[in-house]
Amino acid sequence: MKEQLESIRKQAVDEISAVGSEAELDALRVKYLGKKGLLTGILRGMGQLSAEERPVVGALANKVREDLENYIAERSAFLKEKELQERLILEKLDVTLPARKKTLGKLHPITQIENRMKEIFLGMGFEIAEGPEIESAYNNFDALNAPADHPSRDFSDTFYITPEVLLRTQTSPVQVRAMRGKQPPIRVISPGRVYRFDEVDATHSPMFHQLEGLVVDKNITMGDLKGTLSIFAKSMFGEETKTRFRPHNFPFTEPSAEVDVSCFVCGGKGCRLCKGEGWIEILGAGMVHPNVLSGCGIDPEVYSGFAFGIGLERVVMIKYNINDMRLLFENDIRFLKQF
Repeated sequence: MKEQLESIRKQAVDEISAVGSEAELDALRVKYLGKKGLLTGILRGMGQLSAEERPVVGALANKVREDLENYIAERSAFLKEKELQERLILEKLDVTLPARKKTLGKLHPITQIENRMKEIFLGMGFEIAEGPEIESAYNNFDALNAPADHPSRDFSDTFYITPEVLLRTQTSPVQVRAMRGKQPPIRVISPGRVYRFDEVDATHSPMFHQLEGLVVDKNITMGDLKGTLSIFAKSMFGEETKTRFRPHNFPFTEPSAEVDVSCFVCGGKGCRLCKGEGWIEILGAGMVHPNVLSGCGIDPEVYSGFAFGIGLERVVMIKYNINDMRLLFENDIRFLKQF
């Protein structure tokens, strides 16, 4: 039996040394040390030995088992290290390669124009005022001197949530909130999204952006309005830009005007951008109507003011010579990365 144990040890060591994977090694462990393994089979025959032989054979059998377990553990550690080294070679990362270029986004052209306008008006002492996009019909119309029969109050022109709640059609309600919130002097701009029941086409959208301005103080005149918008136009479109006021009608201002700027491409001579007229309409403005002032708790006998409103998409399209507003909202990176 001693010879058998030594033979098993030699045979097992040779096979363990030659094995090439953890799976093969585990199979050898079962073959020699498992419940039905070769070493276990020999130990079951120890009952046939004499009393003198059993302790000697038992000690040898335990030594063989211990040796085989050690060989298996050593071979397992060797195979794991070998596998790790092979993986390191196969999965090697060349850190000397240049990193992948990180693609950075940029501000949308509407945001760029809005930021530029904010910068201009903040430089003139204006503050930024904000308000909710879901407004009361009173703030959106009544407080701005728009009577109940005004066309803009029709359900076909405005997105109503209830008869008294709607999506604001302009940022003018922010001006109402500003006048109610504090006493003059007031000098604010109110940029933001507005909503009107317009069909989508090259020049219309049911959602667009405005920036409105309001100044209320003692002795404010049309001259102050003209001077403010002249500075804005020169800062926005170039120092040679001129402004032109044309009479108009808005319910919340009196007198009211449409404001044009001289074409910054042709200098007023006439070109494709200005359609040969030399002037480009950019905004509406006027002196704040006394009814609006008194409705907000401001005495029109003591204070006066002016207001103006600019459509941001219109300025973007003019400045960048874009002929279709829909391009601004289609999120086509090829188009947007030009600006």
